[in-house]
Amino acid sequence: MTFSPIPRRATHQVRIGQFLVGSEHPVLVQSMTNTDTADLEATVKQVYELWQAGSEIVRITVNSPEAAAQVANIRSRLDQMGCDVPLVGDFHFNGDRLLRDYPECAQALAKYRINPGNVGKGTKRDEKFGFMIEQAIKHNKPVRIGVNWGSLDQSLVVKLMDDNAKLAEPLPVEAVMREALIRSALDSAEQAVGWGMRPEQIILSCKVSHVQDLIAVYRELAKRCRYALHLGLTEAGMGSKGIVASTAALAVLLQEGIGDTIRVSLTPEPGGDRTREVIVAQEILQTMGLRSFTPLVTACPGCGRTTSTVFQELAQSIQTYLRTQMPLWRLQYPGVEDLKVAVMGCVVNGPGESKLADIGISLPGTGEVPVCPVYVDGEKTVTLKGERVAEEFQAIVDDYVKTRYAEGGPKRRETATIPLKKI
Repeated sequence: MTFSPIPRRATHQVRIGQFLVGSEHPVLVQSMTNTDTADLEATVKQVYELWQAGSEIVRITVNSPEAAAQVANIRSRLDQMGCDVPLVGDFHFNGDRLLRDYPECAQALAKYRINPGNVGKGTKRDEKFGFMIEQAIKHNKPVRIGVNWGSLDQSLVVKLMDDNAKLAEPLPVEAVMREALIRSALDSAEQAVGWGMRPEQIILSCKVSHVQDLIAVYRELAKRCRYALHLGLTEAGMGSKGIVASTAALAVLLQEGIGDTIRVSLTPEPGGDRTREVIVAQEILQTMGLRSFTPLVTACPGCGRTTSTVFQELAQSIQTYLRTQMPLWRLQYPGVEDLKVAVMGCVVNGPGESKLADIGISLPGTGEVPVCPVYVDGEKTVTLKGERVAEEFQAIVDDYVKTRYAEGGPKRRETATIPLKKI
C-alpha cells in the first residue's frame, strides 16, 4: 500500500489536461518556456525537452497576436510527437483581446494563468478580468489566478495602507504588503466564482522573491481558503542562489502539507539548459519522500582518504546515465524511479552504505587495496578491478534494472510515495 509521509492540506481538486491537482493527488512539477511563442519550432522543441526532463505542466507566454496564432499549431505538433503535456497560457495586459480574437488558442490551452494586477485598473480591470473568466468557463478551462509582488493592484495597496495608518498600532509595511497579496488573490477568486466559475477550476498563487515572505504569505493563504495552490519563489535567481532559495522556501511549505504544484524559477546561465529547473523541482520532492522521478545516487563527499577523483567521476557518470535512460525506462520498467544506487569512496562507510542501497559499489580510498566490491540487495556479488570499473558497474546497473523491474520479474520493494494518477 502506498501513502504520503506528509499530511496534505485539504483542497478542491482541479483538472488540468489529463491530470488531477489537489490534496488527494501528487504534487506536480511545472516549468515555463523562455522562447518567443510566435517561434513555432523553438517553442515546440523547448516544451518537448522540458516534458522529456519530467515537467508535467508547461507554461508558455501568450503576449501577442503572433504568439496566440501559434498556440494551436504548437499543441498539434506536440501531439504528433506523442507529447501530451498540458499547456498553460500566460496572459497579462492584453489577454482578453487575445482570447477573444483567437478562440483556437483558448481551446488548445489546458489552463489560463491570469495576473489580476496586470489586466487593467478599476472598472476596466473588472471588465477585462471578467471577460477572461467568461472565456475560461466557455471553453471549460481552469485558471490560475497568479498574484505577483511586483504587479499588485495599486488601488488595493493604497486602501490597505490607508486603513493600516488609522490603526492605533499600525502593522509593519511588509505585513500590509503580504495582506495585499493574499486579499488580491482571494478577492479575485471570489469574483470568478461569482461569475460562474467553480472552485474546482481555480488555482491560486502569490509569488514573492524572498523566502520568509513566501512562507508567511502561503501559510496565511492556506488558512483562509481551500483552493489548490501553486508554489514558487519568483525571480529566485541564478545558479546555487536560486536553487538554495527555492529549496528553502518550498521545503518548509511542502513539509506543512501546503502546495499542489511547484515551479523552481531559475534564471538560466548564458547558454544554460532550461530543464535544470525541472530537475531541481523533482529532486526537492524526491528527497523529501513526496514523489519518485529517477534513481538517485548516494555518494560520499570525499575527504583525505579519497584523494583520487575516481569515485566522483563514477558517481557523476552513473547519475547522468540513469537520468538519460529514464524517458525509456519509465515506459519499460515501472517502479525503476525508486531504485537506490550508492557510489562510495573508501572503506570507512563504503561497504555499509552500499549494502543499504539496492545496488552499490565501494571504491578503494588512498592506500587501500585497489578492488571495488559490488553489493546487490545487501549482498556482495562481485569485486571489480582494473581500468574498466565504470563500464562494468554501469553494465551491472543496467542488468539489475532489466531483471528486477521487468514485467513478471522479482517483486519490487514497496515505496512510500503517492502513485501519479492520470484521468
